[in-house]
Amino acid sequence: MNATEESIHGHEVIEMIVDSARRWKLEDLLREIESRWGATARFHTCSAEGLDAAGLIRFLSARGKFIENGDGVVMDESKICEH
Repeated sequence: MNATEESIHGHEVIEMIVDSARRWKLEDLLREIESRWGATARFHTCSAEGLDAAGLIRFLSARGKFIENGDGVVMDESKICEH
């Protein structure tokens, strides 16, 4: 898939974070998303579209999807919608 042609659902990023079973520093998460889907990739969620990787991270954080501490973030799996 060419990331510039198609929007990627944020659930793919959420799955990547959960599957990694690690705590992410936000800058490392940004680099991993850009590495995996490309620096120009655009993302959408159930309620937002046209997000770049940094915008998706901000969106997820603002919606309380992350559990944060000084070591980084993990997904709060209780806040992941199931559809």
